[in-house]
Amino acid sequence: QVQLIESGGGLVQAGGSLRLSCAASGRTFSSYPMGWFRQAPGKERDFVAAISSSGITTYYADSVKGRFIISRDNAKNTVYLQMNSLKPEDTAVYYCAAGGSSSQLRAGGSPYWGQGTQVIVSS
Repeated sequence: QVQLIESGGGLVQAGGSLRLSCAASGRTFSSYPMGWFRQAPGKERDFVAAISSSGITTYYADSVKGRFIISRDNAKNTVYLQMNSLKPEDTAVYYCAAGGSSSQLRAGGSPYWGQGTQVIVSS
């Protein structure tokens, strides 16, 4: 069983930055691909970014490429999402996901999810 706890959300002005963290419990963290999703009010949950278990391979949604960076520290059982040049349309609840294959994760099929952290970007 893996538990995921997100942190780092908040209110930021457009153009600003935030760094989200997702701390995972469990001894097998380093074997899981990890990812971030987001859900805006009234919309479906969308893929944002993913990272392989080793941290070598990363994937991004087109909407965040060049602005967001996903990384992980397997020694700390933590995955990060550095969000730069934030836009009002980035406003959403951001969720951390773990496990499954890389393609399953990016499709939203991970078995483990956090409770989410709210990000609000004001214009």
